[in-house]
Amino acid sequence: MRIKKDDTVIVITGKDKGKHGKVLKVDRKSGRIIVEGVNVQTKHQKQTRQERSDIKHQEGPIDASNVLYYDSKTKTGSRIGYKVVGDEKVRIAKKTGAEID
Repeated sequence: MRIKKDDTVIVITGKDKGKHGKVLKVDRKSGRIIVEGVNVQTKHQKQTRQERSDIKHQEGPIDASNVLYYDSKTKTGSRIGYKVVGDEKVRIAKKTGAEID
């Protein structure tokens, strides 16, 4: 998976198409990510002795194939590739060729 935590991504398909946000969590095993402000779900909190009942809103996971890396310079999504510079492997934006890391 080429997307990492703290990357800014744009959603390319689904009910939140066009929204962009920061990646909060990446699950490499299932290939899903959690993006800030995208796929917001409603959770009902049951009342306990210490807390009142509450309705919470939290982000749900989406598939990593439904997002693209958001390039802030061009203000568009871009696929990510790899290039070897010296002894290290760096991520690049395929649309502009600029290094990400």
